[in-house]
Amino acid sequence: MSDREKKLVLLFSVAIFVLLNFFAISWYRGYRAGVTKALGKAKTSVEDARIMDADRETNQGEMDWLADHYPEPKAGQTVQTELEQFASNQATANSLEIKRRKILPSDETGRFHRAKVEFNVTGNEAALYRWLDRLQMPDQFRAITFMRLSPDAKDDTKIDCTVTAEQWYVPSSGEEPESVETPEP
Repeated sequence: MSDREKKLVLLFSVAIFVLLNFFAISWYRGYRAGVTKALGKAKTSVEDARIMDADRETNQGEMDWLADHYPEPKAGQTVQTELEQFASNQATANSLEIKRRKILPSDETGRFHRAKVEFNVTGNEAALYRWLDRLQMPDQFRAITFMRLSPDAKDDTKIDCTVTAEQWYVPSSGEEPESVETPEP
């Protein structure tokens, strides 16, 4: 080979080496960016899993309680009537005067539906608090969701109270949307 050919081969070899290194470095940078991105996603995923595990441990007691106390399915009208009768009987038992009672429209969204009743009663403070205590029973899925207290206009020893009590219940199979699945207790 002549001297000129040797220089030409050397020049092409250097050019090929430079081009290969350029493409290899570009590919490596892209590969490294992809690995860095995947590593960031993996770290985020691990952190999310740790948070979910901590939440699960925190909520496990509540989930166990719900599994043990899951209510039997009932018709909404039955639950509304029972709630109204219960609140009325408790008001009478505690010597409260019922001024007005009203069954409100039910909230029928989600797994648990809510029956609502509104009462306007008058009575002395101790009797009123006993009645409110009987209405607020979370273990029976019953709660007071609205309450307004004001002094009675005619008698200073009595309190006027407007209360909305709600009862959460599982609807019977005829009322339940098809997409909702009930857990097995």
